[in-house]
Amino acid sequence: MLKLRQLFLLSFVVTYTLSAQAQQPGAPIDVLHYKFALQLNDANNNIKGQATVQVKFLKTVNAFSLDLVKKKTNGKGMLVSSVTEGGKALVFKQDSTSLVISTKVTTSSTHNYTIKYSGIPADGLIISTNNYKHRTFFGDNWPNRAQNWLPCADHPSDKATVEFIVTAPAHYGVVANGLKLKEQTLPGNFKLTHWRENAPISTKVMVIGVADFAIDHTGDVNGIPVYTYVFPEDKGTGFKSYAVAKEILPFFIKNVGPFSYEKLANVQSKTIFGGMENASCIFYFEESVKSPTIEELMAHEIAHQWFGDAASEKTWPNLWLSEGFATYMTNLYLESKYGTKQLEQRLLADKATVFALEKTHFAAVVDTTINGDYMKLLNANSYQKGGWVLHMLRRKLGDELFWKGIRNYYTQYKDKNANTDDLCAVMEQVGGVDLKPFFKQWLYTAGHPALTIEKTYDKASKTLTLHIIQKQDTVYEFPLEFTIDGKAGIIRVTEKEMTMKFTAESGDIVFDPNVNLLATIKIAD
Repeated sequence: MLKLRQLFLLSFVVTYTLSAQAQQPGAPIDVLHYKFALQLNDANNNIKGQATVQVKFLKTVNAFSLDLVKKKTNGKGMLVSSVTEGGKALVFKQDSTSLVISTKVTTSSTHNYTIKYSGIPADGLIISTNNYKHRTFFGDNWPNRAQNWLPCADHPSDKATVEFIVTAPAHYGVVANGLKLKEQTLPGNFKLTHWRENAPISTKVMVIGVADFAIDHTGDVNGIPVYTYVFPEDKGTGFKSYAVAKEILPFFIKNVGPFSYEKLANVQSKTIFGGMENASCIFYFEESVKSPTIEELMAHEIAHQWFGDAASEKTWPNLWLSEGFATYMTNLYLESKYGTKQLEQRLLADKATVFALEKTHFAAVVDTTINGDYMKLLNANSYQKGGWVLHMLRRKLGDELFWKGIRNYYTQYKDKNANTDDLCAVMEQVGGVDLKPFFKQWLYTAGHPALTIEKTYDKASKTLTLHIIQKQDTVYEFPLEFTIDGKAGIIRVTEKEMTMKFTAESGDIVFDPNVNLLATIKIAD
């Protein structure tokens, strides 16, 4: 996703120790499927829900928990009225962020639980009005805000298929993940709309969008229908600007692999993000229909359908596998359309953003220092530096092996989860080289190479002497590209300090002429 500013303890004695976060790695459950039946109205912000959750148990337990934010003193939050299995009532209890269900189950068994609840969402489902004063409802779950309106395992590592059955006043259009199975008029001027997504996805990208919409079927790409959903007042502008999606989709299908979902809907919305990559149902900020940078925004969010949605990070510190990929894939799409200079300009801008972040947040890309407030991970390390690492990996392997590795990674982890070491292993297999040092220095180490290069030129002997000093604490190894007298060369930097001599007609030298190194370079004559 892109932020707007970037654009611009209850306990049970059980076999397994419970925590408030059932979905964390090591949890006893794997959710296989959700069916959310939701009732919305125009009189107030109270929603009524019935969730049927199919759970496979990974351990024998006497109780388990789902994430659900309980009703708070301000009146917002969800209150559960019943939990049943096969019509039999189960004992349950809510704490501030969990629904704990007492039920004795065994390893590898699968059960279906029905949870009835209601309340005003504290977050996650944004009930608001748009620029035209019309009421809207938009899911906005990233990173773990789905639990504010949906009982779920709210973590990217637990992926499931999902259905949304929404009953709302008949004037609304309803869009959600997957394919629309049913739209039925109900008594009292209500309408039921049923959507189902058959590919397993994380809760962070499970959403509904409910608003007065103008809808356009932009066309099909490789059998994938592409739709535009905008507010009726923005129909003319929105249909035209969002149509670029049909140009973007083929690039990723060709270069990465098949699109994982049944359709692609691009939706004008009212949420906290500039763009949010909900699976098959991308939400964009209201003014996006008029944005001069809509193409790059859409490229970023569409790239996420492969990286972040289909191939998802296992844990939050590995967020760069989503955001860094979307950042660089956007750059690659724009390079393919507008040329190498476009790529170089974007890399230079991204480099400046990375170095600026280091002044206030000096951390590795795989950042384990942030725990809980995952919004803080939406920074230049996850986005721009992650993108830069992919660029340097591309240059290290060459285009053919890089793209082969990207395709293999996607094929292996499509509809699954990966971490950084998984990516490294795939790329090592394709490239036939040890990439662990590369990954360690660029992704697990904070900072970047800060070079001071002392340069002297002897006219009589036509000798250029370079003394290269790495000023940062960690010694990096990397290729330093240069040109002398119009001829290209590469210095393999491997030490804290190195001295090199070259025969040259002049002392003029340009370092990193093709923008391939994430480093600062200071020349001292």
